[in-house]
Amino acid sequence: MKTHHCVSIVPLFNHLSGEDQEQIDRLVSHRHFHKGETIWQPGNDPLLIIVARGTLKVYMISSSGREQLLRILTPGDYEGVNTLLGAMAQDIFIDSITDTEVCLLRKKDFTALLSRTPQLALKLLELYAQRMADTENQTRFLTMENVETRLATYLQALSLQFSPSSHLTLPMKMKDLASYLGTTPETLSRKLHNLEDKEIISRKGRKLRILSPSGLNELAEN
Repeated sequence: MKTHHCVSIVPLFNHLSGEDQEQIDRLVSHRHFHKGETIWQPGNDPLLIIVARGTLKVYMISSSGREQLLRILTPGDYEGVNTLLGAMAQDIFIDSITDTEVCLLRKKDFTALLSRTPQLALKLLELYAQRMADTENQTRFLTMENVETRLATYLQALSLQFSPSSHLTLPMKMKDLASYLGTTPETLSRKLHNLEDKEIISRKGRKLRILSPSGLNELAEN
């Protein structure tokens, strides 16, 4: 028996009529994954993976064996559209960070949905454009030579997500944030301590407060 409904919470589908959502909900399969399990890896069949509960991470493995975090997925987020649309699968892995409930939609069902639901195709283009913008932002982080600059820029962007707010919660563990910013957990920890010493931020675990927006802005512009 289903205990969760992905279709109603994901931006890709929640703009559709109730009838359309019910049709999609009948097509998805519902799965539970434990913390640390791999949900998708290169060579697997294309799937649209929608997070209902829990947290996933999407990452790549470099030729040197280093993990590069691409994004964190929380309830309402999804992954897999590129492969469903026929793009060559990159060396992308999707793991569960916590116990997770997901909905899975197969390629043939997704293709059929697009052909009979034009508004879904338009919404997909809109969300894909936002995903590309997010990817460009991460690329911009990685081209910044100074780790402190990357961190300050990231914290600024995180603050703006909350319209803006000086009270933040880091959405990922230090290991994953370090990977996202292209550094090591040890270096990231030192840079956060530096910001605390300069009284630009205060921090307790993953809870963080921006004490000096101007100081953060100065570092981001270096």
